[in-house]
Amino acid sequence: MHELLKARPEVEELTPVHDAFVPVIKMQFGGVDIDLTFASLQLPTIAEDLELLDTNLLRNLDDASIRSVNGSRVTDEILRLVPNIPNFRLALRCIKLWAKRRAVYSNAMGFFGGVAWAMPVARVCQLYPNACAGTIVARFFRIMFNWKWPSPVLLKAIEDGPLQVRVWNPKLYAQDEAHKMPIITPAYPSMCATHNVSTSTKTIIMAEFKRGTEITDRIMTKKADWDELFEKSDFFYRYRHYLQVNVTSEDEDDHHRLHGLADARIRHYIMKLEMTEQIVLAHPYIKSFDHKFVATTDDEARKIRQGILPETDANSEGKAETKTKPEAEAETEQKKLFTSAFYIGLLIKERPANSNGKQRMDLSWATQEYIKLIKVPDLWKEESMSMTVRFLRGPQLPDEVFDGQPRSRKHRSSKRRQNDGAASDGQQSASEQQSKKSKVASATVPSTSGFNAPQNGAEKKPAPTAEASKAASNEASTSSPGAPKPDTEQDGAGSTVSRSGAAGAGTSVATSQKPLTSGLATLPTIAAPVPPATKTGGIKLKLAGSS
Repeated sequence: MHELLKARPEVEELTPVHDAFVPVIKMQFGGVDIDLTFASLQLPTIAEDLELLDTNLLRNLDDASIRSVNGSRVTDEILRLVPNIPNFRLALRCIKLWAKRRAVYSNAMGFFGGVAWAMPVARVCQLYPNACAGTIVARFFRIMFNWKWPSPVLLKAIEDGPLQVRVWNPKLYAQDEAHKMPIITPAYPSMCATHNVSTSTKTIIMAEFKRGTEITDRIMTKKADWDELFEKSDFFYRYRHYLQVNVTSEDEDDHHRLHGLADARIRHYIMKLEMTEQIVLAHPYIKSFDHKFVATTDDEARKIRQGILPETDANSEGKAETKTKPEAEAETEQKKLFTSAFYIGLLIKERPANSNGKQRMDLSWATQEYIKLIKVPDLWKEESMSMTVRFLRGPQLPDEVFDGQPRSRKHRSSKRRQNDGAASDGQQSASEQQSKKSKVASATVPSTSGFNAPQNGAEKKPAPTAEASKAASNEASTSSPGAPKPDTEQDGAGSTVSRSGAAGAGTSVATSQKPLTSGLATLPTIAAPVPPATKTGGIKLKLAGSS
């Protein structure tokens, strides 16, 4: 089927994923995203009007075929179980749009997939059979936020059948008992559609449910509009530290397969990162950033493979004319390189106040284990593929991830600023906050991902002479007693952040580990990550055996 589809002109981005839980061919057919699954039924012919709801069709099928057939069986069963199909469809479209905008729509990354979002919406429709779509959406957020996880979401009782196949049962299977947010398919054999959810992704989903509950409550009282619910995710403003996973190939078809495997296995990387002591939360972004470049020198090709990308790709006009090369570089034959970058936001524990020395965080084991999952013999080609993982601070992120929006961190609400200011020893005045924001906005930031900012502080300055030290001391004694030092600032939590440090320093975002309680269940906030101390040491990210 892959070869047949490859020959058709309507097909683009053809990516077979053989090792997935449900083997799938991902593609764009005529501009429409399609996930194509396959099952071999034990029938001599396939009738045009074949109904897959008959359980007897599952006899003598292997596990992969049963899971593939269940995709169609589950959607048919959902439509049969909802009381009002038009209202269900309208509400589901709204929830799917919200999930994509908030970057929580990806089964492979550990969030909910399409059918996993459909079943909770269908359950709310069952609870409120006469409600309109807007009411269903509002009730959806409140019910899902207050759901007693890991109690499963069920559209009907789990059925027993005649086949010797595994049915979801946490009392029999430890793996089923470990599911954090189980949503169970209604068609036999019942399975968990959310088995990929990890501790981090559950925290993120619950935070989004909480946000949706608060906004829809205001919408229902006419204090907000629907546009607020669909605001884009602030993922690239949310954290101080990120991991950038880069995969590169010289052949387009090979790259589609490599991209598919890296995407499908990144949730394993998340679970291994969660085992690192200093990491509170590892948040994957659901989309990759893909490019095609033409490298004209060995040095340029090496930088692209390392994730240091040129400002323009191969499809941009005028690249060959604007690109300058030192004469000392040895030119090579032009080589096409296909790249994809995945991003993971890291929420790191704050160093205890009484700790001494530098704090180090070792991510090498988790990273090497993830690389092993990608470098499988049947796919990996050492001579034409490469993979790197880079540790980045917020200002080192490339411009493309902000989608034309300002790079500066988004402003918090006045209520949030007041709460943060009350927690500090002394609240800053409005003029001081505005001055600090101006300094942050004017700070130098990189224009591309090729910017290499120091990670453990700024460049060392020469030691001052005795005369200079004395003059500086006299100048400091004449300044106002409450003025901050020139190279440091106080953040909202009362800790000092150096402006001359590495990228990410100078962003005065106050954070707190206190849970948010606004009439709803308690949930720790993840909107503003914990800022590192002035000297946090380094991040150990050794990639043994990687290109």
